[in-house]
Amino acid sequence: RSSLRAARPMGRRGYLTPNPEAAEQFVARQKAVEQHAAETTDLWRKVSFYVCIPAMLVCGAYVYKKETDHLAHLEHLRHENDGVLPQPPEYEYLNMRRKPYPWGKNSLFFNPEASI
Repeated sequence: RSSLRAARPMGRRGYLTPNPEAAEQFVARQKAVEQHAAETTDLWRKVSFYVCIPAMLVCGAYVYKKETDHLAHLEHLRHENDGVLPQPPEYEYLNMRRKPYPWGKNSLFFNPEASI
């Protein structure tokens, strides 16, 4: 059987003709796409390193300062009220619950040290 295959002439698709101009255009387009991708990758790498990371550091420093000021203010309130935070006003529209949360009566991110 394999000898029959070897003896049989290889068929060629008659409607396919080589077109070197189209091949060159395809290769040129492919190289242009690869070059554009490399330039775009380099641009976004620079944006990430020189814009995003410094912005995150500045934002982190800003939030750290605000939070330390907030904790200092809470400590000041504790000092004025004999070591206990004052109770917030009991407004009827605050903390309305139809059914309790699975984790308790407070919000999910409740912090007894920082939340009033």
